[in-house]
Amino acid sequence: QVQLVESGGGLVQAGGSLRLSCAASGRTFSSYAMGYFRQAPGKEREFVAALNRNGRNTFYADSVKGRFTISRRNVENTVYLQMNSLKPEDTAVYYCAVALSGTYYQSREPADFGSWGQGTQVTVSS
Repeated sequence: QVQLVESGGGLVQAGGSLRLSCAASGRTFSSYAMGYFRQAPGKEREFVAALNRNGRNTFYADSVKGRFTISRRNVENTVYLQMNSLKPEDTAVYYCAVALSGTYYQSREPADFGSWGQGTQVTVSS
């Protein structure tokens, strides 16, 4: 069982940057593809980005492509989400999660992911 803790959120002006971290416990971290999702008030949780077990293959929502970069360091049991050129519409609670299949990372469905962390708030002011 992997437990996840997100950090790195905060308040930033439009056009700014933030780097989110997702720290995982457990020795099986490198066995899982990982993903980031976000949820704004009154909206459903939506896919942001995902990557495979070794981090060489990534998958992004169209809304963040070219602005966000997901990466991982398995020796540190950590996944990162670098967010640049932030927009007010990026405001949400951001969550990381493991791919329940272990390997399949090209899914936008929250139901295909699990072991959700507590989330970290990102607020982008205009």
